[in-house]
Amino acid sequence: MQFLLTEDQRKLQDTVHDFAQAKIAPVAEQLDKDAKFPTVLFHELSELGLTSIPFEEKWGGMGLGTFETALALEQVARADQSLAVGTMVSISTGLTLARFGSEEQKEKYLPDIVSGKKICSIAGTEPQAGSDTAGLTTSARLDGNIWRMNGEKAWITNSGTDISSFALVLAVTSPVEAPKKSFTLFLVPVGTKGYTVGKSYDKMGWRSSDTHPLHFDDCELSPDHIVGELDKGRLLLHKGYQQARVFLATCSLGLAQGCLDHAVSYAKERKAFGGTLGGLQMIQKMIADIAVKVETARLVVYKAAWMTDKGLASLKDLSVAKYYATEIATECANLALQVHGGWGFMDDCPVSRYLRDNRICTIGDGSSQIQAMIIARDLGLEVSFT
Repeated sequence: MQFLLTEDQRKLQDTVHDFAQAKIAPVAEQLDKDAKFPTVLFHELSELGLTSIPFEEKWGGMGLGTFETALALEQVARADQSLAVGTMVSISTGLTLARFGSEEQKEKYLPDIVSGKKICSIAGTEPQAGSDTAGLTTSARLDGNIWRMNGEKAWITNSGTDISSFALVLAVTSPVEAPKKSFTLFLVPVGTKGYTVGKSYDKMGWRSSDTHPLHFDDCELSPDHIVGELDKGRLLLHKGYQQARVFLATCSLGLAQGCLDHAVSYAKERKAFGGTLGGLQMIQKMIADIAVKVETARLVVYKAAWMTDKGLASLKDLSVAKYYATEIATECANLALQVHGGWGFMDDCPVSRYLRDNRICTIGDGSSQIQAMIIARDLGLEVSFT
């Protein structure tokens, strides 16, 4: 692994950083208050090329990798994790389609996703089942030449904007009497008969990201809407989640760096006890702790992204990155809030928003407990039940 970025990688990082600080950071607080996906800002971000980074040139992409995508997403999340998450979900879903979709599906849907004209979502989670995908109940049954989907998905990002294109939906396709469930992944375009998007959630964080429940009532789909092979969809969904773990870890890394930025700036400016706040040793200790956590998270996240591009990343590598980065980002936000004192508790303080935003990162794309279980199993610790 190379620890120094290439000239092109540094240029990409700097370009997105400058845009994020000039265009995103100044409006992030208002976006949080408005709780609405910023379509215009997303299009501006896409015009920089961010949404095209990891895709093949034939679809309008840059032909780069997970690592370069992480470099860019980190800078967006440093200013606003909500926008970074909406962006990364669309990229991850698009990559899942690029890997497993038919040529016809890719030709029809990928160019708009890669260019950022449209966004897309992946829908696995249901009200009663998330990490336990075996517990999903949304089903699709073949009726002649038509698949009819029934059920509900919950907390689906990017599903209800004015530029939402499609959702990749996992559904049970095995017979009701089958001893074991099998699942198929379907591409469900917005506007499909029987597919409705529920009311936007009122969330604790990620307020400007778009999140809705999805309802399927005899939703009619043709065999052409199947992604990959029939009854093999659960594996495809998990592979999509695995890719997303690197990107979500990156979003937490960017947020943690943002916490460090704000803590250092405030400590230099705030006057207390006859000097600056940053001159107090206990404040210095808290900021130093944030710095160490950020640097360590960057190492594990960059390693996971680099190994993914080399085809060397194991489930453990991805889980370590996701587990550590998402957990320490909350720790960094807490410490940064403490540095800011009473102001840190106010909604107009960025680190207050950072604390709210990152809380979901330890739950989504496999909770911290699931990541710890994967790591423990890789170390040879068997699951036991009493």
